[in-house]
Amino acid sequence: MPFLQRRYVPSVLALLSGIILHFAMPRWNVETCLWLWIHPLLAVLWLREPQPVIVAATPAGRIRRLWRKTAPGWPSFRLGWLAGLGFMVPTLSWVRNSPRVFAGAIDSSWAGWGAELGGVGTVAAMAGFMALYFGVWAVFMVKVARPRREVLLNGTWLQISAESLRCSALAAAFWVVMEWQRGIIITGFAWDGLGVALSHNLILVQIADIVGIAGTSFLPVLLSCVIFNTACRVFLGWRGKQRFRLCLDTSAAVLVLALVAVYGIKKMAEKPETIPVKVACVQLNIPQAVYWSGSHIAEMYQRYAELTRLYAENRQGTKEPPVDLVIWPEGALELAFNHEQHPDYINELLGLGDFALLAGCAVGDPVNKPFYNSAAMFTHDFKHVQFYHKVHLVPFGEYLPFRWFPPMQMFLGGVIGGDFNFGPSLEPLLLARPQVQVIPLICFEDTVGDLARQFVRDQPQFMANLTNDGWFLDSAEMDQHKAAAIFRCIELRRPMVRATNTGTTCFIDERGVEISRLADPETGSTLIEGVLPGTINVPLHPVMTFYARYGDVFSWLCAAVSVLAMSMVWRRRTRP
Repeated sequence: MPFLQRRYVPSVLALLSGIILHFAMPRWNVETCLWLWIHPLLAVLWLREPQPVIVAATPAGRIRRLWRKTAPGWPSFRLGWLAGLGFMVPTLSWVRNSPRVFAGAIDSSWAGWGAELGGVGTVAAMAGFMALYFGVWAVFMVKVARPRREVLLNGTWLQISAESLRCSALAAAFWVVMEWQRGIIITGFAWDGLGVALSHNLILVQIADIVGIAGTSFLPVLLSCVIFNTACRVFLGWRGKQRFRLCLDTSAAVLVLALVAVYGIKKMAEKPETIPVKVACVQLNIPQAVYWSGSHIAEMYQRYAELTRLYAENRQGTKEPPVDLVIWPEGALELAFNHEQHPDYINELLGLGDFALLAGCAVGDPVNKPFYNSAAMFTHDFKHVQFYHKVHLVPFGEYLPFRWFPPMQMFLGGVIGGDFNFGPSLEPLLLARPQVQVIPLICFEDTVGDLARQFVRDQPQFMANLTNDGWFLDSAEMDQHKAAAIFRCIELRRPMVRATNTGTTCFIDERGVEISRLADPETGSTLIEGVLPGTINVPLHPVMTFYARYGDVFSWLCAAVSVLAMSMVWRRRTRP
């Protein structure tokens, strides 16, 4: 197509694809964008003809010619990377608040040149790295999954259908692989996959209990590619004065969509027998900059005690205790766990009634080690405590990766004073009354499906996420974090209670339905101080889902199919 051969058109279309995808993500939640974003990128990857490289007879020209010979996929990679950049920069723009908060910012006001530039640099570095996965996928699309035009135009209806489905399925499979690996390699940052854009369309994501969150991205890519191929056949056939032939690829894709929807409807209709657990989540909404100052410690402990007393203290004339469990967010006990004030403080609170207290704290010595970011569940008194030490630490926040690498030393001291240790155990905590297990997930651990599934036992269980999103102020991070948490409930068929320092404190059932949230009744803002009481219904006989048992088997299958397709292309091209 001549239009696609113009110099800047491919780059503009690639960026446009990424920007459109951004609006499908939480806070915008325009689901239509999920089904439209890929088409401009497919146009430049599948319809644009490769152009001969004309370079000047200069040393720079010879280097460019050598680069094109040794890296033949570079033009495709560049377009995919641009699409990823167009998506990641606005989607991860909330990351800029972390350096600003470190400098003392509590809102969007100017925080100083150093903090503002540091925030911009953090977004650029993180988005640039995450966009690499888009670039690798784009190379695969051109080298392996690109449909053969002569088949689409001149093949039989069966050949056309098979070619369209082959390319679409390969594109979807490799996209799943890229999202899956994005949650493993270096950062473990698997946020904002295509499936997250469906978090409000719960019927289509119930399949996550089989394929996981990465696998839910297969359907949007498959269906979008098939629709694109159908539109291309219509357009190219019209240009060539050929009659359009109806093929089976669209029908097959729609059938897959219908089967997924039927499965989702069935799962949404299930009503298992449950055990009610009365929970109260306390949220103080303390700005992170204020939290770090240390000047508010006495007031913070007092407010936790006052709000807990309102909902946990036994009332005269009542037989049932008001709550079974009170949850405080990550880092609620700001003083060291073994501080001399904690025993009397905790004992006085637990003396208010027959309930357990689950609170975030730091356990150990940061100098002599070990030192953990932990959750402690107290029953009866301070001595009766169970610990969970966080396993999945946040790089550059809770530990410094590649500490041995000299350039990393610049982050030590003012930015990262010391590392937390990785937790040694993945055992659930035990709630005595009622007898259920609590799966503790601290901070971003509720975004990591493969970690959460290792807590699953054949017992009544619910998940408790203790987090502090105060580093990112009032931004889309809170919505993206909650959307990722929804998938843990669906994958494992366990409900979740989220207790946060700064929104979103909420209850989510095993189908991913948000039951209730703590919010201002007039403005809807979740950035308020308060308590969210409620009952979480824990399945009495919970199912062990396919994903809980076997993990990312679907992603492994997609990886095997992708490797097989790449090897077949390589053999065909190297054959004499």
